[in-house]
Amino acid sequence: MNGNRALPVMEVAVGETSRSETRRVDSLPSRSHLAHARFSRDWAGAAVRVAFGMVWLADAALKWPPAYRTNFLDQLRTGAQGQPRWLHPWFHLVVRLVSPRIALFAYGTAVLETLLALALLAGFARKFTYIGGAVYSLLVWATAEGFGGPYSASSTDIGAAIIYAVVFLALLVVNARSETSRYSVDRLIERRWAWWHRVAEVGRVPVGGGDR
Repeated sequence: MNGNRALPVMEVAVGETSRSETRRVDSLPSRSHLAHARFSRDWAGAAVRVAFGMVWLADAALKWPPAYRTNFLDQLRTGAQGQPRWLHPWFHLVVRLVSPRIALFAYGTAVLETLLALALLAGFARKFTYIGGAVYSLLVWATAEGFGGPYSASSTDIGAAIIYAVVFLALLVVNARSETSRYSVDRLIERRWAWWHRVAEVGRVPVGGGDR
């Protein structure tokens, strides 16, 4: 009789375990939910990258007119005005370096900003683009923008180029924490040449020869 009494108890326990397992499985995110979350994340990241590329395209368009080349050296001298004495050697070096080669530096700036804009819009070589864009932005901030200064009681901001550098670094962090963006040229290239991930991605090796 003791054995017969134990059977209902065991059946109840098994039933409770089955219901618990069912609830646990039901609580797990479905495959479609995960796919939708990844789609939303990829779309949002690509939208930010493309919007930033449009900003750079507008910047690049302003560098091609002749007036930019005419005023190129004057912009560097303006950035040097009012700076503290300990920064004078840096700005003097920049002016001496650019003065004999104004056209070269002006055209080089226009070409570089155009390439940055196109790379952002297409999602091409994203790791190198983000690192190179951050370095270039810091260089602009340290020359033409005069480190955002000189600073005084009437100063209102620290310059736009430093913000551009921060955005590039933020995109680099997003790149490191996510999979290859499906809305990028890099994804297509990695499918054909797996080694391209060294140029496009941060610290990840593609699975299945880059076909993701």
